Amino acid sequence: MRQFLITPAAGKRLIGRAMAAHPEIRRILDGGTIVIIAGTTNGYVAEEILSTIGGVEGFTRSRFFRGVTIPPSRPTTDTGRLLDESEFPGDVIITNGVLQKGKTIFDVVDDLKEGDVILKGANALDLNRKRAAIYIGDPKGGTTAVALQAVIGRRVRLILPVGLEKRISGDLDDLAGKLNAPGAHGPRLLPVPGHVFTEIDALTLLTGAAAELVAGGGVCGAEGSVWLAVSGEPEQEKAAEKLLRSLSHEPPFLL
Repeated sequence: MRQFLITPAAGKRLIGRAMAAHPEIRRILDGGTIVIIAGTTNGYVAEEILSTIGGVEGFTRSRFFRGVTIPPSRPTTDTGRLLDESEFPGDVIITNGVLQKGKTIFDVVDDLKEGDVILKGANALDLNRKRAAIYIGDPKGGTTAVALQAVIGRRVRLILPVGLEKRISGDLDDLAGKLNAPGAHGPRLLPVPGHVFTEIDALTLLTGAAAELVAGGGVCGAEGSVWLAVSGEPEQEKAAEKLLRSLSHEPPFLL
């Protein structure tokens, strides 16, 4: 067994790298539509997937979000989230392996069919139950509500790439009940049905090694980091070490 420290940025890159190799993603690139809904983790996912089809040129993840949480020292809305969409490039829509530039989930949701894939980030992770929930700021439910039309109505597959730094304790349904109650303030919380995909899943997919969250935290840029204990056959552990070392200097996400 070997232990590795993974920063939030390295974790996002790791998840992105693995999503590009995910069997469901490879399948849908050969025929069908994948929707990568804008978000910071999904920015890395989009980069890695687009690089496999030669479509990464011109894509930037610097504004690939609709709302982000930033430190209290930075100006935000009253919910603590930055919501400037003036430079928003749109979501990433890929149909039959071809990027559909300038479109969003709102443009294509009615055309999605069974077997298509939506990737949507999350804000809260129940690691034990492999469930995730999403902050909702829009009074109509935003991109989450739109995506669920296709997921529930037409069996479109929902994958939730989410970093381990978003883990919570407690039951997501109970937390949602509190945050969504009349009189509460701030964003609402919606637990969603979907396939949760974390750094642990990414390591297993890319190297075959098993990983377990054993500690977290740090300073001087390691805030929010996680320690993973990785085990497997010697070649799997070596592959995990090589992979994580290659990602260890991923710079922090900056606006």
